[in-house]
Amino acid sequence: MPEIGKWLIGMGVVLILFGLFVSVVGRLPGDIVIRKENFTFYFPIATSILLSVVLSFLFYLFSRFF
Repeated sequence: MPEIGKWLIGMGVVLILFGLFVSVVGRLPGDIVIRKENFTFYFPIATSILLSVVLSFLFYLFSRFF
């Protein structure tokens, strides 16, 4: 059971970091935004790639130390 507690704490830290990341970064220059009259399309390519790299690194650290 202690393993589950460490895992939940780690996931909580990841969620907090994700929330901070999204609030600080917002939109990056590689993100696609298309605005028409009654339509807005937002596709965050650069944000997705950066988030993937950060999460991969964090999961690597968690798997190495926990």
